[in-house]
Amino acid sequence: MMEKIFEDENDNKSFAELINCGWLVSSSGKEIKKEFKFDNFVEAFGFMTKIALMAEKINHHPEWKNTYNRVEIVLTTHDKGGLTKFDIKLGEMIESTFRPKN
Repeated sequence: MMEKIFEDENDNKSFAELINCGWLVSSSGKEIKKEFKFDNFVEAFGFMTKIALMAEKINHHPEWKNTYNRVEIVLTTHDKGGLTKFDIKLGEMIESTFRPKN
């Protein structure tokens, strides 16, 4: 069973849903990350552009790396020393934007 890391039960539920979507918790427990794969560079870059606009609106920005058709995203709140509700919110926004190909 996953240890409770947020005070708000809704945040814990949302965190568990992100884990079920493939987000991985770092060994320190202070960040989560996921790699997204696309058909090509343009699709990957378009995804990053959408996320950048959303992140700017909530003033919470991901760490990320783009290599051709792959985007690796790491979420953490540096000034708080670990995961916060802002990471959960941005993770949910990212998941709602990503549409995997069948």
